[in-house]
Amino acid sequence: MMVRFRSGDEVLTGEAGGRSIDAGGRVYDLDEVEVLAPAEPTKVVCAGLNYAEHAKELSMEQPKEPIIFLKPPTAVIGPGRYIVIPPSSSQVDYEGEMAVVIGKRCRNVSAKDADDYILGYTNFNDVTARDLQRRDGQWTRAKSFDTFAPMGPYVVEADPSSLKIKTWVNGSLRQSSDTSDLIFSVPELIEFISGIMTLLPGDVIATGTPPGVGLLKAGDFVEVEVQGLSKLKNGVVSGI
Repeated sequence: MMVRFRSGDEVLTGEAGGRSIDAGGRVYDLDEVEVLAPAEPTKVVCAGLNYAEHAKELSMEQPKEPIIFLKPPTAVIGPGRYIVIPPSSSQVDYEGEMAVVIGKRCRNVSAKDADDYILGYTNFNDVTARDLQRRDGQWTRAKSFDTFAPMGPYVVEADPSSLKIKTWVNGSLRQSSDTSDLIFSVPELIEFISGIMTLLPGDVIATGTPPGVGLLKAGDFVEVEVQGLSKLKNGVVSGI
């Protein structure tokens, strides 16, 4: 499990195991470092409406090709950091997702070769100001606030074709699904997106959210867990 972390003034990368991290032979106690977002993307590319049951929940037809949008890198936060509800929104929602971290620069990659460009997978929360999304008629503002892209804690090698995905708010299960319900698979997403834009090492593709998205409020604690990827945990506060 690859992890980025801060120890003192240093930002390091290592392999997490148990309660320790091995960073090139130096071992750190996990409890004595700050675990950061596991990637520093130049862009976060998100897939919308990519679970069949979520489309059914919304009474919408399944898309014929991926629906994508971008989140800026300034939206990214790591585990344990706070999601900040902006004063301009009164409806901020969680959206638990599985994300792909790109390992090598790629452009016009075929689906059959997509695995060659994947570093691994991580948990992701596509936090969304739903009221602003409806008001604007497009998604940029609603998806782009600082802290609206929590991810982590680790990057893990996995088979993404059938992994359980769950989201809890204050310990209550709100989303429970399986990545086998994805409309467009990870290789299909990489083929589609890399045909539009160059993907760079550390870039992130969030693969969409299953049914059960809902409201967050100040004081809440939200957890996203994709099977085998540990848990992403974040608190929620109000912005000023």
